Amino acid sequence: MSLTLLCIATYHKGEEFLRECDRQGCRVLLLTEEKLRDADWPREAIDAFYYIRRGMQEDDIRRGAAYLARAERLDRIVALDDFDVGMAAMLREYLHVPGMGETTGRAFRDKLAMRSRARAAGIPCPDFVHAVNDAAVAAWTARVPAPWVLKPRAQAAAIGIRKTASPEQLRKILDTLGDTRADYVLEQFVPGDVFHVDSLVFDRRVVFAIASAYASPPMTVAHEGGIFVTRTLASADPEAKALQAASARVLDAFGLLRGASHTEFIRGRDGVLYFLETSARVGGAYIVDVVEAATGVNLWREWARIEIAGEHGSYATPSAGTLSAGIVLSLARQEEPEMRAYDDPEIVRRIRKPHHAGLIVASTDERRVRELLESYVARFYQDFHASAPPPERALD
Repeated sequence: MSLTLLCIATYHKGEEFLRECDRQGCRVLLLTEEKLRDADWPREAIDAFYYIRRGMQEDDIRRGAAYLARAERLDRIVALDDFDVGMAAMLREYLHVPGMGETTGRAFRDKLAMRSRARAAGIPCPDFVHAVNDAAVAAWTARVPAPWVLKPRAQAAAIGIRKTASPEQLRKILDTLGDTRADYVLEQFVPGDVFHVDSLVFDRRVVFAIASAYASPPMTVAHEGGIFVTRTLASADPEAKALQAASARVLDAFGLLRGASHTEFIRGRDGVLYFLETSARVGGAYIVDVVEAATGVNLWREWARIEIAGEHGSYATPSAGTLSAGIVLSLARQEEPEMRAYDDPEIVRRIRKPHHAGLIVASTDERRVRELLESYVARFYQDFHASAPPPERALD
């Protein structure tokens, strides 16, 4: 029996997920924002479109989904972006559709819930406090040495994050937030090397995982206008093994039933591997393409197969290659950067996006990948690099 999937994407992404669902014979419904009505969706793979507006009330969304459910049997509801996880969880519970509910979903979207869940499970993470209570914040800042990082609980990536070095500076920031202070978590800034693990989970079990290292922390890239670089680690690397084990522990403690996850850690100067954040979606910034270049595994495609299998089906983990791969990606001064001078045979993809310059490389030689990425960073600064201040909130 073919399934009907309601896919939610209020940002333009997940094309390969939608195509794979269609290839598997599913009926594919896409719920997206009105402003994306004319976006370049894979329309041949989508049976029907439905639209919402930014800021639409939950009651209105529930009523609209209930009206849709009169005619459509919704077997799965899938959030394709971080910002859609909460909506999908809410609709699953409301319409009694199998999958992750609101309590579990909150742990994958709310940075305060993440910290609390990790601490309860004994998983090392930066010290933190909810930014809402004056006395609690004062006691925490007296105990935890600066600098500190103030993070919006429900944003993604480095959006809205502010670093502060003194109680006076922090007080000014908190005063400007007013009644929205409860939407923030304050945590200790931990310097170190930042890593990520990209995983697939089926029936609460990690069935695929690959560890990677950022050249610079994503927050540094976003706030200081740097160039984004990440590269995969060899599966035999002790750091990769430690990261995969730590990620599996996080996903088990957080209760991810099935799907894809992008989880980040930092190796502190004290040698401890600290949990930073996790998600119930694939990584952004073309990380999916880097993983595919290294292993041949497309995370969007496999996530679709896992969702289709659901609670009662079966899923066969794909065989994975063992190449090393990485990406260098930068904002560019030019609308269409000229990159013909970059002609190394290891280049497997060129990023085609206005005002961006990007290359993905892959090789059997991990050192060669590292050398190429380092050389491209130096050349990109000269040839293309531009910077822009990080957004305070998700862009419309």
